[in-house]
Amino acid sequence: MAGLWFEEFKVGMEFEHPWTRTVTEMDNVLFSTLTMNVQPLHLDEEFASKTEFGQRIVNSLFTLGLMIGISVNDTTLGTTIANLGMSDTRFPKPVFHGDTLKMKTKIVAVRESKSRPMAGIVEFEHRAFNQRGEEVAYCRRQGLIHKRPAGA
Repeated sequence: MAGLWFEEFKVGMEFEHPWTRTVTEMDNVLFSTLTMNVQPLHLDEEFASKTEFGQRIVNSLFTLGLMIGISVNDTTLGTTIANLGMSDTRFPKPVFHGDTLKMKTKIVAVRESKSRPMAGIVEFEHRAFNQRGEEVAYCRRQGLIHKRPAGA
């Protein structure tokens, strides 16, 4: 499905994204090392086994990226100009290797761009849930979205 043009977004629209993703050890280790995050809670099983989690936890920025990435196909594929920002990002529960995540998106605000007449700003509320239905991530994201071109 191609992304929606700015005019197609309406406050209150909800997307329950059909794609799910099981997070692997490789995802966590590769993302953490590529981003130079050497936090032993992500990389060192012995260290992590002595924490309150009892095991390594998935890098929260990987979870954030996955949550937003899964939303793209249903919302903004090919219509995004840029992400403008993210706010109120939180991770109420940890993600562990082997957890399968499901994402939901709600449109919470839509407004014309003041500086770009051919674009508008859409505010998304993203949520990620594990296989037990526990919310593991939340974020509000503002995106600059193309308006429908003439003839499209």
